[in-house]
Amino acid sequence: MENEIIKNLNHVLKRIETACVHSNRPLSDVKLLLATKTVPAERIKIALSTGQTLIAENKVQELKEKYEALKTTPHINHFIGHLQTNKIKDILKYDVSCIQSLDRIELATKLHQRLQLENKTLEVLIQVNTSNEESKFGVHPEKALELVKQVAQLDTLKIKGLMTIGLFSAETEKVRACFRLLKNTQQQINALHLSNVEMKELSMGMSNDLETAIEEGSTIIRIGTAIFGQRIYPDSYYWDETKK
Repeated sequence: MENEIIKNLNHVLKRIETACVHSNRPLSDVKLLLATKTVPAERIKIALSTGQTLIAENKVQELKEKYEALKTTPHINHFIGHLQTNKIKDILKYDVSCIQSLDRIELATKLHQRLQLENKTLEVLIQVNTSNEESKFGVHPEKALELVKQVAQLDTLKIKGLMTIGLFSAETEKVRACFRLLKNTQQQINALHLSNVEMKELSMGMSNDLETAIEEGSTIIRIGTAIFGQRIYPDSYYWDETKK
């Protein structure tokens, strides 16, 4: 098991390196995030033992379940799933440093109120639905700027960039269009020089499309399957708000 994970991880790192060379981008531009949904803590620790540090869960329940087992292993926690407002206290309790899936002002306001109570700040990425699929969460691209402006008024939330889940498709150019749309949105927001807004991160690209994402400017690649193996649930399971 250990050899398999390390072998897979090295293969992914090589893919990232090759994509950076192909895109004339420095390797330091792109961070690898280990997407650890359904992955037991023991397997996560194997990946972390190689020097990787950035991991993310989709569900608050899994964050809670793995917290004790992972807390003595140096790592940084992001959250990439759809966040319900009644889970905010838990997110803050379990040391999440960035929520990549902020997609509505209601959630931002509730986060801000809780952070004020705890005298904390939190990094966030704005999730944009670039594929225009009803099954996906995220703000509509045309409304992304408005949401960024609203969230920027909340001084406990530090906007660091944008996130998207590309189209699940074997047609590379259709996937590329999603990533290009996120990049264009980033550039439009950057041009406004809004206070309390950085647009340094573009979190896009997963196991099947990381090369395309890097070509289009991704700075965070979210990889689960290519490192930890296939999961027993379809991807749609992890983006369903009705699942706890």
